[in-house]
Amino acid sequence: MGNKTPLYDVYKDQAKTIDFGGWDLPVQFSSIKEEHEAVRTKAGLFDVSHMGEIDVKGSGAEAFLQSVLTNDVEKLKTNGCQYTAMCYESGGTVDDLVYYKRGEGDYLLVVNASNIEKDYDWLVSRIEGFENVEVTNVSDDYAQIAIQGPLAEQILQKETDTDLSEITFFKFRDGVKIGSIEALVSRTGYTGEDGFEIYCSPEDARALWNLLLQTGKEEGIQPCGLGSRDTLRFEARLALYGQELTNDITPIEAGIGFAVKTDKEADFVGKSVLKEQKESGLKRKLVGLEMIDKGIPRTDYEVFNTDGENIGFVTTGTQSPTLKKNVGLAILDKAYTALDTEVEVQVRKRRLKAKVVATPFYKRSN
Repeated sequence: MGNKTPLYDVYKDQAKTIDFGGWDLPVQFSSIKEEHEAVRTKAGLFDVSHMGEIDVKGSGAEAFLQSVLTNDVEKLKTNGCQYTAMCYESGGTVDDLVYYKRGEGDYLLVVNASNIEKDYDWLVSRIEGFENVEVTNVSDDYAQIAIQGPLAEQILQKETDTDLSEITFFKFRDGVKIGSIEALVSRTGYTGEDGFEIYCSPEDARALWNLLLQTGKEEGIQPCGLGSRDTLRFEARLALYGQELTNDITPIEAGIGFAVKTDKEADFVGKSVLKEQKESGLKRKLVGLEMIDKGIPRTDYEVFNTDGENIGFVTTGTQSPTLKKNVGLAILDKAYTALDTEVEVQVRKRRLKAKVVATPFYKRSN
């Protein structure tokens, strides 16, 4: 049996659950397509309590984080958050994460569920030489619920006196009252839509979940599982650790170079390799593929050029609910990454034609 979030008992009989990185989580409530559509047009509610939280505190916290995170920690102001990666010396990715600055020397790192122990150990292993830094795994202190979609703000606003329009993209507010529940609310998400991620105590999670489903009823809110979370993030080309990012794939290769500040003064782990990749160009990179032949490019399927040489592999692929096309993301040799380049994807025993296309596959209009 896997780990269970504080909401497991609420949906165990309503949803199909699967083991995801050691957690029993809902893959779908109604159907992946229906939930996907709800988030793109109305609103969806996700249990993301499996995500990990790590506190980094102390007067040396900023300098320490500058040495392990690829983004520029100095640029972050209080009540702001930032997307970043942690890398090995090789440039490969330890994890991608979002971190929150609650005040001077007070940071909250939100990491991928399957990487909690690894990330914590990694941070602790790099702490030598830094004074006044305390790293604590506080994952058990938090539940996390995401409300995503064009009507997310309208729904959440009904239950709080805080003016949510003042919490702009990648900003957050702590101590927000939602109904009678206190929470940290950030305007972030993993769907390509507007919305919020809400951090509350595990004891309050059930009441918050039920409150938001009830409040958003007339707007058509739906509880959503991991299935639609994956198709939504994939269409918006948001990287998933273990697929687009791994210990062998650098953030530059995965197309998240915007979160890698190789020009910041501080040295950070992996900086020299990532700087070289930015300046001298890449040998391979992540691109979008669209199938020409009938078939779906699934994770780890091999990709070949028209001469039959192996040129890469698929990281994620599916039938896009929004585009109604079979598309994928793939890491390919640089020579084959120009738009409209024809390639072949090994789908079981057959090699099927595909072409390189622009990403993201979906971008919201406003």
